Amino acid sequence: MSQFELLDQMTEASGGVLTTAAVLEAGISKSVLSKYVAAKEYERVSHGVYLAPDAWADRMYLLSLRCPQIVFSHDTALFFHDLTDREPMRYSVTVKTGYNPTHLAAEGVKVYTVKKALYEIGIETGTTPFGHRVPVYDVERTICDTIRSRSGIEVQTLQGALKQYARRQDKDLLRLMEYAKLFHVERILRQYLEVLL
Repeated sequence: MSQFELLDQMTEASGGVLTTAAVLEAGISKSVLSKYVAAKEYERVSHGVYLAPDAWADRMYLLSLRCPQIVFSHDTALFFHDLTDREPMRYSVTVKTGYNPTHLAAEGVKVYTVKKALYEIGIETGTTPFGHRVPVYDVERTICDTIRSRSGIEVQTLQGALKQYARRQDKDLLRLMEYAKLFHVERILRQYLEVLL
């Protein structure tokens, strides 16, 4: 099998996206990748990330590849967890304090920052509508984040998410209350839950 054929297979397996890191890991040089990208007219979507001309652009996945430090959160995570039926117009992500979010904000991404100790709590992997895996906060962390940032989120969105969460079979109220203490939203969360449960 030629290196171009191997790159064809890698492209197909990844839904039309090639990364320099994956190509190098497969033992193919950057010069071969450059020739392949030029010959196949791939679009360079960011440093080290290329999109096939016939591929659908999974914006969430491409954003995750470009910025591996981000975790999808808030209203975007609500969408991942089926706690809202509206796909967000702007993606919401969380990064560690100290990360420079200027380029993300310029692209219309809503960026939240948290201290390092809170950043890692509740990270899991979610699946985009295109089938790619990306980091997202778990459902309990998402509820706490949404309550913490309630001034920037529509009241109907928050109330709808809490109602949907209360109906879920897989809810973990113990974890939710642990997170609520860590994020200092325990009192507000209890008020909401008293009405819903």
